[in-house]
Amino acid sequence: MTARIERVVTSGLVDIEGDEHKVENNTWILGDDDEVIVIDPARDAEKILEKVGDREVLAVICTHGLPDHVGAAIEVAARDEAVIAVHAKDRRLWRQTWEETWPDIEMEDEGLFSVADVELEVLATPGVTAGGVSLYCEELAAVFTGKTLLMDGPGKLGGEYPALADQLTSIGERLFTLPHETRVLPAHGEEGRIGDLEPEFDRWLSGSLTGAEEAEPISPLVDGTGASGITLNRDE
Repeated sequence: MTARIERVVTSGLVDIEGDEHKVENNTWILGDDDEVIVIDPARDAEKILEKVGDREVLAVICTHGLPDHVGAAIEVAARDEAVIAVHAKDRRLWRQTWEETWPDIEMEDEGLFSVADVELEVLATPGVTAGGVSLYCEELAAVFTGKTLLMDGPGKLGGEYPALADQLTSIGERLFTLPHETRVLPAHGEEGRIGDLEPEFDRWLSGSLTGAEEAEPISPLVDGTGASGITLNRDE
């Protein structure tokens, strides 16, 4: 097996509901010496393409339609005329950054992408956004979790959980069912392993994320009806 995973870190400001937040982002590059897929290209296309080098970019995959996940997508894809993939339910978020374009591929749950000698399986993990996905590579024992799951817990948006019950459902049903040795490669911060995070799940359900341990525990949902504290123009 020759496929490998590389990371590029960029930083900048993200505007959420009129408030600016300084954010560091991981862009992940998966491939071999000839071809790659770029995951969550944030801001600095030049820095990302420098890491790619002369390898061909087959696809640019965005785990969410948020600005810091798609900000360099068009420029990175344009060099090699690569396709851009975003989940169908995050199309409207994509258009908030790229008003005149649409992504080439609307990802669906359990879709597959191939690069080098490995495959990426799309896992629908809504919560932070309606169209959030994670990307699982069984051959490399790694899952790219975007903003859904970070090493300090479920990811937030502007300091809030837009739909925490949905997000916990995604984490419990789609991520914590993966092998414990699976690498967690998030869009922000350092990597870890599923086995490092899974023991925290019951505590999150108990309300620790919102400081409500003494209140009624959070009930994960499966129908996408979690309450949202931030307007995201979520698709139906």
